[in-house]
Amino acid sequence: MAQLVRRRKKSARPKLALSPPSGELAGMIREVGVDRFAFVCVDPAKLRSRWMMTDFLGSILIAPATVEHTSAHLKAAVDRVRMTVQEAGLKTVWVIVERTGQYHLPVQRAFAAAGFTTRIVHPFATKQYRVIDNPGVKTDDTDLVAQHRAAVAGFGLIERPIEGVYRTLQLLSRHRRDLVEKSSILCCQLQEHLHLVMPGYAKCFDDLWKSPVALPIARRTGTPQALLDLGVTGLTRWLRETNLRCRASTIDRLLAWAREAAPPAPHEILHQRIWTALDEDRLAKRREIQALERELVTALVQTPFVLLMAIPGINVVSAAELAAEMGPIAHYANPNAITGRAGLFPSRYQSDEVDLANGPLIRCANRRLRAALLRIGDNLVVNNRWFRAAADVQRIRQVDERKIRVRAAKQFTRLAYVVLADRQVLRHPCCQPGDAILAKLSEFHRQREAPATQLLADLKVAVDQLPKEAYTHEADALSAKLQTHVTRRHGPAPLGELLPPILARLTKTTSAEPTEAQASS
Repeated sequence: MAQLVRRRKKSARPKLALSPPSGELAGMIREVGVDRFAFVCVDPAKLRSRWMMTDFLGSILIAPATVEHTSAHLKAAVDRVRMTVQEAGLKTVWVIVERTGQYHLPVQRAFAAAGFTTRIVHPFATKQYRVIDNPGVKTDDTDLVAQHRAAVAGFGLIERPIEGVYRTLQLLSRHRRDLVEKSSILCCQLQEHLHLVMPGYAKCFDDLWKSPVALPIARRTGTPQALLDLGVTGLTRWLRETNLRCRASTIDRLLAWAREAAPPAPHEILHQRIWTALDEDRLAKRREIQALERELVTALVQTPFVLLMAIPGINVVSAAELAAEMGPIAHYANPNAITGRAGLFPSRYQSDEVDLANGPLIRCANRRLRAALLRIGDNLVVNNRWFRAAADVQRIRQVDERKIRVRAAKQFTRLAYVVLADRQVLRHPCCQPGDAILAKLSEFHRQREAPATQLLADLKVAVDQLPKEAYTHEADALSAKLQTHVTRRHGPAPLGELLPPILARLTKTTSAEPTEAQASS
């Protein structure tokens, strides 16, 4: 037992709070009176909801009933509540809706449109208050009683709406993430069938998916023997006809593999057809992902989250996913509010002298926000020199890799809060020198083959998000990029026509600002 005892410093202990989660309820009760305050509790389902109306003390004003999720039935429920308000002389009515995926939204919107104050109660709160009175019994009516008790205790909370560009980012980024996960599954299935007909073929390339010739050659041949029959001359001629470039050393390596490859599995024609179909699906999803990313960058440049791209290791997708799950920075009082919502802090169990202070991460959290922050932590540990050095020091101390990622995510959150709240250039060792945001954006557009008009429009909007002190650095980076483009003449976008207006805008603003000597004189 002595080994389980771990004491924390008194300064690290959280302050004990006896106030309800929302202090607004107590003030409202004192203002209108207990007998003039009522709750409408709603337990949603997919097609219908169970609801009832009670006063603050628990007297039933409208018995539990079922309302269908149709406009007529919802309007009838709203009218019945209004009639009860007039008959009972009520002054304030709160509609308490349990969050249930997306099923609670029709009822919530109907009452909100009618002018009622709507609050959200978490299913965990409903469960805890139900178990107290009805352990082992779960019905819609017992859930309604539990929701009433949770609302009286202050657990009917306001959910800040995410509107405008942040809602667009949320929908686009979540859809993109879903397509990426499905594409990863397709890649695993494809490689499995490819290995059955061409054993060991994937090892001939550093990256099967990034190579421009790996899968086209496999489609053309299908088996090791077919590749040998084609030979160097035939394979070179076919690559030239299809406008595919391939080094002679790669062709020699493929033929050497084909001479020693194991025979394909039975039904190789069927396996070939299956993995070819999977590859077509993968390519279609990749095109859809690129289209979504072009929309993501247009939405991202309208938010201050684009400033995070100055940190090496943060690109458009990372910043867009964080903006989508966080929402406006005005919703957070401090960096701990962000990590607290994401659940990036350890659970704790303490009883008497036993204090397990550093348990696993808490389970009740916004998992999407946590995933976005941890993915950024992964990127920073790999691609940012400062975060990579800090991670190496922790590895020497034999710190768990998961803990390293969590620490990186928490450090990034503190830095990101400063950038987003003040809209300033980050002065920190992790971005010295920082990346050029406009150069990153132009390169992202080039890789996604975005139209030139979109590139120019997005760069103009991004300039408005930049602080004035970043203009010089951005102009220098764009000038270097433009010079490289003029020298090498590469890229689908005519940078020689697009970047000069942006450069002129940056340099004009910078030159218009008075120097310190001029200001002092």
